Amino acid sequence: MKTALITGGTKGMGRAISLALGNDGYNLIICARNQDDLDRIAKEIAKVNAEVQVYTQVCDFSDEEQVNNLIYWVEKEFDQIDVLVNNVGLFVPGRFFDEKPGALKQHMQINVFAPHALSRAIGKVMKKHGSGNIFNVTSVASREVVPTAASYSVTKFALAGLTNIIREELKKHGVKVTEIVPGSTLTSSWEGTTVPAKEFVLPEDIAKAVMSVLSMSEGANVDEVVVRPIKGQI
Repeated sequence: MKTALITGGTKGMGRAISLALGNDGYNLIICARNQDDLDRIAKEIAKVNAEVQVYTQVCDFSDEEQVNNLIYWVEKEFDQIDVLVNNVGLFVPGRFFDEKPGALKQHMQINVFAPHALSRAIGKVMKKHGSGNIFNVTSVASREVVPTAASYSVTKFALAGLTNIIREELKKHGVKVTEIVPGSTLTSSWEGTTVPAKEFVLPEDIAKAVMSVLSMSEGANVDEVVVRPIKGQI
């Protein structure tokens, strides 16, 4: 049975991906900041598929030490991770000249440094085994600058670049690397919106994209999947 690690796996896209992977028979390592949320998703997955093992680990990805501790624990407890989903992300709106001091550093730690560290550690193991899938969840903000989210946009461009580098490093070792590029997706960040749900991308759409990539033949790699609302960004 294969094992997948999902960061930010208790809400929104991460939750949907966790449920989809669990339903497909993957053992799961789900990481998030809140233990109650982790316990809740573990119970949800048990209802979907009682045969899979669900391991939970509290990690605040804004804290480099906690990220390093997570990596140490994973390396100690698991011989192989078959799927890594770098989903956790920070979005704090703000224009370039209006953002608070430290905004870029805060975004970089969560949106770039954490997936960088996880991809290095787990990618080395995948390289040794000659197989695996790494998914980095970016945003259409990695393609089109969002002036009202300056630091967020910078870090999503950076994560897209990192994804391309990792892919080049690992492709000759049989490890696949995919950038998942969501447009406006109906997660908790849109709480209170009056825009109908049908005009958004849904978290389940992103989960289906991940599962579709995983269903590809051994020789096929999907470089990127861009999923936008049918009527455009909201």
